[in-house]
Amino acid sequence: MKALTPYLTFDGNAREAMEFYHSCFGGELDIRTFDEAPGGSCPGGDSETMKDKVMHACLTLGDFILMASDSPQGGTKNGDSVHLSINCENREQTDKLFEALGEGGNVTMPLQDTFWGAYFGMVVDQYGFHWMLHQETQQK
Repeated sequence: MKALTPYLTFDGNAREAMEFYHSCFGGELDIRTFDEAPGGSCPGGDSETMKDKVMHACLTLGDFILMASDSPQGGTKNGDSVHLSINCENREQTDKLFEALGEGGNVTMPLQDTFWGAYFGMVVDQYGFHWMLHQETQQK
């Protein structure tokens, strides 16, 4: 089995969110709009309203992949039932990502050394998505 890839759905602000995540993680960002689809088609929504909205976005940095789109149906409620967990390479990377993702968001568990041998913290970003950052500090 290959890696599981998170796919986030937004209510019209996928471009803004993916550009924010791009500023946090770096990497390559590719964004395609509904207007770019053959015939400008938009399944389940109004083509004129959705033409500049994101049909598909992909942020890639090595093995890290994050995908997203705007929902043609609208009315999404972001983040409450899923946490996106990132296993970081080192403490510096963990600190940097935690600070970046937390900008405009809410820290739910500050970064700290834990009893299970990890440097760990949780944050809800400004778009309502829950992130868990984990950096192993002890060998198992």
